[in-house]
Amino acid sequence: MIQALPKSILLSLVILSAPFLLTAQDKPDRPPWAQPSASTPSPPPPDSGPVPAPPPPQTKSQEPANPKGTVKVNVNLVSVLVSVLDDHNRPAPNLPIEAFQIFEEGVEQKIDVFESETQQPLDIALMIDASLSAHIEKLTEEDAASHFIQAVLRPEDRLSVFSFDEQVRQLPPYFSDKIPALQEAVHKIQDGAGTSLYDAVYLGSDALLRRRGERRRVIIILTDAGETTSRSDFESTRKEALRAGILLYTIVIRPVKNENGRNTAGEHALQTITETTGGAMFFPNSPQELPMIFDRINSELRTQYRLAYYPNPRGPANSYRTIEVKVLPGYKARSRTTYLTGAQ
Repeated sequence: MIQALPKSILLSLVILSAPFLLTAQDKPDRPPWAQPSASTPSPPPPDSGPVPAPPPPQTKSQEPANPKGTVKVNVNLVSVLVSVLDDHNRPAPNLPIEAFQIFEEGVEQKIDVFESETQQPLDIALMIDASLSAHIEKLTEEDAASHFIQAVLRPEDRLSVFSFDEQVRQLPPYFSDKIPALQEAVHKIQDGAGTSLYDAVYLGSDALLRRRGERRRVIIILTDAGETTSRSDFESTRKEALRAGILLYTIVIRPVKNENGRNTAGEHALQTITETTGGAMFFPNSPQELPMIFDRINSELRTQYRLAYYPNPRGPANSYRTIEVKVLPGYKARSRTTYLTGAQ
């Protein structure tokens, strides 16, 4: 007859097995669409083909209360990245905290955190339009993107390359600091048909949101802005970008200069999202201007100010709140103009 094990031994076995169970379920190196879920079957591996954008979420269930013994993080702190330019449109570093004012819904806020030239690490989603209409001078675009990867990445930073046409692909399916592998991914992007512009921003925002730690989340998108095949719409894409707190830089390669000869709906939508996040739009006259534009983005990312405050009064849950940052005369401040409050 097999004797039952004492309760103390059974308890020890459960405790020892817990880390292995957690490891089997938590896959931080996988892209967002490859994460296992308790409610859905495991998705195919990353090399099984492109992954379409998810439909916009309909409802959000309330997060459970923190269990006893967990560390509580104050989510009320609103962090705002500010790019300041002088009257020659050059980045303006080394301004003191007294040079800034920040307002929420018209009410001035106390600046609780101030970082001049913030060293907060970067998570960058570099998104390249693979549609045939966007690739006028493909080699020039690839070389400019490769140069940017080399210039922007520092030891704590991470970057992932995405291509999009009618589908969105993450190449490779994780964020990395391995410059040669990332550059190789850029040069291996294949031409496709269609342009899922909204899906690209939506999935890029979602991928950045899933990254852990206090980091700056940046999307740089190189596109002809001719939205044709997305499953996501403008509003769901804008909301996801705000929820993730991304900074969007948009480079629009116009195959046709005259607005009468092209579809401008995606371009206008991108401009709205870009301005809302505090990013910048660029309209190069030719692909030969791309290296200069990437250098400007890199310079701006290295001279950003970080301002943070605790809203007073605090807005209601799941509501849009307007932000305005003012700076000394002679300078121009650019920052996100809206944020989405969390659950309370």
